[in-house]
Amino acid sequence: MNSQLSYTQHGMWIAARTGAGTAYHMPIVVTLDAAPDRGALAKACRAVVERHPLLGCALRDGDGDPVLVPAAELPGLEEAGSVEEAVTRPFDLARGPLVRFALVGDETLVVVAHHLVFDGQSKDLLVADLAAYYEGSTPAELEHSDHAGRSAAQRERVEALLPEATAFWAGRWHEPDATAVPGGSLRSRRAAAAEASRFPLEIPRWDAVTQFEVLVAAVHVLLASYGNAEVATALDLSTRTEREAGHVGPYVNELPLFSRPSADTPFARFAADVRAELRGIYRYREVPLARAVPGLRPHAALAPVSISYRRLPGTASPLGEVQWLAANGSVRGALQLQVAHGPSGAVASLRHDPLELPDAGRFAADLAGLLAAVAADPQRPLGELVDFAPALPATVAEPQAPAAPADAGDPLVAQVREIWEQVLERSPIGPHEDIFDLGGHSLTITQIIARMQQQLGVEIGLDDFFDNSTIAGVVAVVRR
Repeated sequence: MNSQLSYTQHGMWIAARTGAGTAYHMPIVVTLDAAPDRGALAKACRAVVERHPLLGCALRDGDGDPVLVPAAELPGLEEAGSVEEAVTRPFDLARGPLVRFALVGDETLVVVAHHLVFDGQSKDLLVADLAAYYEGSTPAELEHSDHAGRSAAQRERVEALLPEATAFWAGRWHEPDATAVPGGSLRSRRAAAAEASRFPLEIPRWDAVTQFEVLVAAVHVLLASYGNAEVATALDLSTRTEREAGHVGPYVNELPLFSRPSADTPFARFAADVRAELRGIYRYREVPLARAVPGLRPHAALAPVSISYRRLPGTASPLGEVQWLAANGSVRGALQLQVAHGPSGAVASLRHDPLELPDAGRFAADLAGLLAAVAADPQRPLGELVDFAPALPATVAEPQAPAAPADAGDPLVAQVREIWEQVLERSPIGPHEDIFDLGGHSLTITQIIARMQQQLGVEIGLDDFFDNSTIAGVVAVVRR
């Protein structure tokens, strides 16, 4: 199977190139009910990969536009000395496969997939299929099993929505300020080593809004109470359509949500406002922000604080007890709140960068307390639910000094211009025309970087390219 990456996968690939570590490792830890039949379990693992061939892929970088290819070898059932070893061992994206199955002793099965081929709902699908094969049954046949076709269809939908999405985000997106929290100021949008904690979370339910919307509204209110006049969070939103139902894959997109909670607004009204804004965002949920916002720099997270939420299967797995929110040792951004909601209630995983927030316990306790107060009376004003600290002044980023302009007579300028004109399929391109004004984006930039390396033997990093996004600027960076 050779297929083009989806826009979501391409964005993850770019982020992985900037040093994401284990941030895109998605583990499932199963405490088995009994010592397994290792032969039957190994056979079940192979059957899962045959059913979902995306798991048995690798990435081949073709001229800055990678494609999915069959892995050098398919995954088998491995042995691991510890859960941490199984979770944190790096993936070789060029060789694959992008999933591993490992037994730790006779009691624990660890499945780890790379986010390039996996999302939260994929965990449910994989565990269910693995259990079925292990018990000797066969899951129902899948329709639309060709990933290349699904990826192409998604690209077509994104391109059709792109003009509207660009206009939508033009009035909303701006670089988020640092987020004040007790004990720290959250600025990071990179991937970093993390500390993690898990705790139960009671999320109230009422007819006007979903529990996800209640959770998001509560997080925004809490962050506003810490003195943030404007709150920005990144939200993981499912992009699955009927075509992707039942298929393992990265059918998710991270998009931002901005709000300005006011102390005198009742929580129910604020939650309704959040719901209305989310309904607008949902229309463009498949469009990566980097495609709709020219010049958006690649980050592991769109904002220092991010939220994800999903419903768990309604029944327990016959394999044993499943840790759906097992930690991977990393965080994307400074603070990541992940919530899994099952029949017995919600469980939250809070991951944080200890260099930015030494202790996330206060945030967890405040969130639980706020949700309890909301459950008691959602009509109370926000200022009665939490104490609002004085709003902090917005931070202003220090301007970066531009690179020295390149000499127009420099032969490297002509060579780089030729590559730009090939990739962008337009000519002529002036040395001071910005790539984003020419319709370029992250995909075309990676293609240009790859061709410069292959044809000219010169390298430039993604960050340097984004900071110097003209031919003259790129050449000036190379000439430093």
